[in-house]
Amino acid sequence: MPAETRTGGQGSPKKLRFHEKLTGKGLSTDALQKKLKALFSELQGIQQTHVDTHSLGTVRKELISNSILLHKDRGVKAYAACCLVDLLRLYAPDAPFTQAELRDMFSFFFRQLTTGLKGPDSPYYNEYFHILESLAEVKSVVLVCDLPNADELLAEIFRGLFTLVRHDLAKNIEQYMAEILIALIDECQSLPSEVLECIMAQFMDKNARMDQPAYRLAVTVCNATADKLQRNVCQYFTDIIVTHSTNEDYEEIQNAHELIKRLNRACPALLHNVVPQLEEELRVEDTQIRVLATQVLGEMFADKSGADFRSKYPSTWNLWLHRKNDKSISVRLAFVEATKGVLVHHPDLREPIEEALQIKLLDPDDKVRAAVCQLYSHLDFETALHHVSEKQLRAVAGRGLDRKRSVHVASMTAIARLYSLAYPEIESGEPAATRQFGWIPQMLLNFASVNADVKGVVEQVVDEFILPLPQLNSADEVAWTDRLLFIMKFLDESSTNILLTLSHIKAGRPSIYERFLECCIKNNGGVIDENEESIVQELNFTVKKLAATFPDPHKATEDLKAFAKSNENRLYKLLKICMDPQTDLKTLIKTTHEFIRRIEQTHAPLLQTFSTFLRRCSLRIVNQSSIPTLIKRLQKGSSGGAGESQNGAAVTNHAAHNAQTWLTFISKHYPALYKLHVGELAKGVADEKNSRLVEIALQAMAAVSSWDPKLAPADKKTIERLARYAQESDYRHAKFAVRVLTYTKNSQELCTEIVDIIADSLPEADPDTRVAHIAVLAELASKAPEAFEQKSDVIMGFLVKKVLMTPIAPNPDEMETEEDEWVEDSDLSAEQRAKILALKTCRRRCLSHASEENALELAKPVLTMFTTLVHTSGSLSEKAADDPRTRARLRCQAAISLLHLATVHQYAQVINTHFVELAIMIQDPCYQIRLKFIHKLLGLLGAQKLPTNYHIIPFVTVHDPEADIKNRATAYIQLMIRSMPKAVRLTHFEMNIIRFLHLLAHHPDFNMTQEGLVDISKYVDFFLDHVATADNISLLYHLAVRLKTVRDAESHAYSENLYAASELAQHLIKQRATAHHWALESYPGKVKMPGDILRPLPSPEAASQVLKTVYLPEEMLTYLAEKAKSGKHASEAKVCEMKSQFGVTQHSLLTGEGEGRAESARQTEGSSKDQRQHEVGSLKSSSCIPPDTVYFSADVRGKRSVKETTQRKSRRLPKVMRTLVVMRTLECRLRPSILHPQTWKTTPLNPKRKRSD
Repeated sequence: MPAETRTGGQGSPKKLRFHEKLTGKGLSTDALQKKLKALFSELQGIQQTHVDTHSLGTVRKELISNSILLHKDRGVKAYAACCLVDLLRLYAPDAPFTQAELRDMFSFFFRQLTTGLKGPDSPYYNEYFHILESLAEVKSVVLVCDLPNADELLAEIFRGLFTLVRHDLAKNIEQYMAEILIALIDECQSLPSEVLECIMAQFMDKNARMDQPAYRLAVTVCNATADKLQRNVCQYFTDIIVTHSTNEDYEEIQNAHELIKRLNRACPALLHNVVPQLEEELRVEDTQIRVLATQVLGEMFADKSGADFRSKYPSTWNLWLHRKNDKSISVRLAFVEATKGVLVHHPDLREPIEEALQIKLLDPDDKVRAAVCQLYSHLDFETALHHVSEKQLRAVAGRGLDRKRSVHVASMTAIARLYSLAYPEIESGEPAATRQFGWIPQMLLNFASVNADVKGVVEQVVDEFILPLPQLNSADEVAWTDRLLFIMKFLDESSTNILLTLSHIKAGRPSIYERFLECCIKNNGGVIDENEESIVQELNFTVKKLAATFPDPHKATEDLKAFAKSNENRLYKLLKICMDPQTDLKTLIKTTHEFIRRIEQTHAPLLQTFSTFLRRCSLRIVNQSSIPTLIKRLQKGSSGGAGESQNGAAVTNHAAHNAQTWLTFISKHYPALYKLHVGELAKGVADEKNSRLVEIALQAMAAVSSWDPKLAPADKKTIERLARYAQESDYRHAKFAVRVLTYTKNSQELCTEIVDIIADSLPEADPDTRVAHIAVLAELASKAPEAFEQKSDVIMGFLVKKVLMTPIAPNPDEMETEEDEWVEDSDLSAEQRAKILALKTCRRRCLSHASEENALELAKPVLTMFTTLVHTSGSLSEKAADDPRTRARLRCQAAISLLHLATVHQYAQVINTHFVELAIMIQDPCYQIRLKFIHKLLGLLGAQKLPTNYHIIPFVTVHDPEADIKNRATAYIQLMIRSMPKAVRLTHFEMNIIRFLHLLAHHPDFNMTQEGLVDISKYVDFFLDHVATADNISLLYHLAVRLKTVRDAESHAYSENLYAASELAQHLIKQRATAHHWALESYPGKVKMPGDILRPLPSPEAASQVLKTVYLPEEMLTYLAEKAKSGKHASEAKVCEMKSQFGVTQHSLLTGEGEGRAESARQTEGSSKDQRQHEVGSLKSSSCIPPDTVYFSADVRGKRSVKETTQRKSRRLPKVMRTLVVMRTLECRLRPSILHPQTWKTTPLNPKRKRSD
């Protein structure tokens, strides 16, 4: 009942009618209880405004007697307490009790409540409820605050109520408890520390929730008394930090900061005075304190009221933002982690947060950079779409090129995961999601060309997020394939090619993974009955080669050997199923899951390695289950759809184009996937109205027939259709059709008939039909040489005289405007295509007869023709005014044909006499020629088909102005050196330094000027960068020295060039040994010099003269001496500058209130002319004699960062930077490389001037 104020004029006061004795001897418990109940009933009915308080005196004195307050019966005490609280109500605002009585009374009240008020079913529940209600409504409880030494009683009350409320009582009981506690806090002058600790204890539980009564009660009390508690809470946290920081007891301090976080979530108003304290903590020297303050403030800013909090405390916000530049890594990490909540919950604060995170993406410490990337990986789709800018996402993706693995893994995982979340929206055509995330697959795939480690991460994220295998219970082959085709819509040519590579369709068969599995089976866990040595050797070789493709070769080697040792047949069987090209999608998913589960259970340390192994050995992007869908999409795109919208038609055409890309790729590299789909290919071949489908089906049928001739068509109708295609004017239909026919049952008869028809019709055929006929002849020269040779004289005569020797005049109009001398395949004219196919026919004829006795005799005219085309820039006649684009295509085709022919030993011997001219084709003025040449070269080298001397050609790319050419060469070199056995690497690389220096001596750019030799030195440095090690440096130096003991096989002029190259290599090798602290000792072995390019000197006197002579010019020796000295000083200066910058930055980062300016450390040191002359003299005297032992000085070497290269369809140097190129002739090699930096500065080529040979 509510308290009222006693007023006069409202009638006579009511007197208490109860006059019975409550104390005395002989009074039974039942009787006492009955009396107390009657008294309570009467008191309860008296209003505060109509009571005669004098009539209450007797019961007042008796009720506070010990015999009642300490009575053993609960009922007696319950009714007594009810009577007492009503007396307090009736006497209010006065309390006719002494302070001791009041203390005993309130202790009595709360003892009754804590022991009796436990639920509606408990005895005397209504009486206890009345006690609580009266204390709350009358507010008589505030009398406790006026008692002496009330702190103990207050603490007892708070502890008792917080204990009592845990029994999950009724809501009104909890409300009354809150009112009591609030009244006590508001009334007391100073809050006892025990009371505050009792309140704070309710927030200590990290799992506390609003559905917990004690926590809910504490939140209600704190929010209602926040103004009163603010000062006490601040002092509470100050005492904890001061007390425990001196003892470095960070656990208690951390608990206190965790409590601040929870208070902020429940009652932020309580922390008004704590925020300035947290702001000061951001400035202290103690790193751990700054970390905790950064975390707490970050969560407070991230709270739902964070925007208001920021407006209220702007200085705290700014100082917190400056923690991004804190000198401590842990503080910067705490800042980055705290920004997620701000970013998610407060879009209006996105700009400063994004700015800070963008800076942290470039943080000096990789942990911070990785943390930023991980932050974005935890965002949900809506946040990433609406609250993160595309620029920021691209910046995060850019960390995919970070050198540290943890960073680029976090970066690529983050953006790939976001793409996975956004894919449904992108697929449905939602423009915002497409703009925000559609670029991610292309960017990720382009990263794969950086290095093996990054490529492995790209493979992983593509497999997990971009193109994941579906779940087994929802494995839809059509949807799986359609997702691939849809994603390819957003890829450029470069990223598409990388995706094709990641599909592992192009891997040679049997693949390295299949060979490893066979080695494991043969090894039998180490129990081998026969050929133990060879089996173990083969296993070790395969393991080494396979491990070289992993990011961590050492761990991969150990894991692969451990797997082989385990010898578990079930795992072998599962791997075989995964590798089988006929495995369908559902079987692949099921087998993959079982393999991973077994590895986890029995060989957990091998999981990472074999997860990568499984991704690479199985077809997880496209497999045989994809073929029907690819054919259907191609068919639909080619035929079109009636009534289809423009947007729908575009989507269909994209899918058809991408399906064609995949089918073509499969046909070239893994036709075994077509084995179960030959019937569908036959239907495609029969669909003559759909030209594109016919072409792809023919190509696929030819490929699968080549893989297994038993799958070649046998029905008469299909064979007749193929024969008709072979004689028609579509050259692609014709060549694939005749290729299929070469594998049919009566192939010889069919091919002979076709040869006869084509030979007779060639002279009169129109241009398109002629191209188709030559394409057929090129196929037959390779696949059916016997049929071809029956008309070879007629055919070859026509191809040489009427096709190759017939010039194609340049178009005068195009000469004025055309800047590129290259023409793409799709733009070739019929005459140009005929010439290229004629060259292919000649090459294939030579290769098909390579095993015959007269092969060389047959091939000599062809080899001469190819070398002539290389010498004369693509023309067979020096005076012919051919179209430059035609000449570029013929030059390219000739060079590639020579590479193919060099795979035959007897042809290679002839080609070696023109090896220099062929090698520097990799420096052709036309970018496309260089690109195609290196692509074919590296393919043949990787297949180990070319002689060992061809391994030096990739090193000639060092001056290439296009990064992708040099990157391809570098990647191949690194892979080969890492994966080759030591003995093979010795013959392919170390020993080839002789041939490499010989090639440089014959290079058209070689001259004895300082500028020319500096450029030549870059070739040598590039070679040493990748080949030189501490183990082989002495051998390389020995080989360089040995070049001065022989002469060039061709001329004296080239011998002098060779000696200068030898000396240059010696100096560069010594400088490298010095820089790396490598011991350069005398090589003890003997080396045989190659006799095809070198000859012995005629006499000992000549040999002595050569050794004594210094062939490098004086200025070059000076340059080398200064380079060796300045290299050391530059490195030291760079280190000093970095240290200086770091020190200044750390100083400024401590406060975060300004950017520190690093003073550049400049270290200059001059040397006198006499000193330089002395150094040059030392170089001269040591140029030929290797020392026994050399001691070296320290050097600090930096590494270049990887930069993304721009991909292009066609690109070359602009004409203003090209020089007049002296044409090649048969008699002399005068073609200078446009890649020579010196030539870029000379007179530009006049576009109106015709090139002549």
